[in-house]
Amino acid sequence: MARNFPLAGLLRLRHAQQDQAGAALAAANDRMRDAADARIAARRTLSDGPVEITDATMLSAVAAARACTRGMLEELDAVARNRRHAAEAAQTAYNDARRSALGLEKLEGAHGVRVAAEDLRSEQVVLDEIAATQHRAGSAGRAGSSDRAVSSDLDEVRR
Repeated sequence: MARNFPLAGLLRLRHAQQDQAGAALAAANDRMRDAADARIAARRTLSDGPVEITDATMLSAVAAARACTRGMLEELDAVARNRRHAAEAAQTAYNDARRSALGLEKLEGAHGVRVAAEDLRSEQVVLDEIAATQHRAGSAGRAGSSDRAVSSDLDEVRR
């Protein structure tokens, strides 16, 4: 079995796509907040305290200013809706990117488990062979040389 995850390159690509989608989502959310802040500021301007009107010219100017502010509020509402839709689309793109990366992450985890199990199985086979060799050697005189062989075999397995 391959020691490295064979789809590691694709997983890196998916993570990069997820990062890009996350950055686009953050930018869309910032733009949406900016539009909401601009709307709040325009609303405050519209609801400024009462103005003392002294003549007809001033009344016309105040009426024009309020009409302009209402028009600006309608435009800001449209901008906020567009930005909300853009943020929803960015959220969907991020969710899709995350979903595609998540499947590969699960595969990578399963691969790691299989590699670890294979390593343990290989080590157990070597230990079983060492034990069988020692058992066959059997005599006390050969036990010393057998211990050295076991030690060198274990060193080889660890490498």
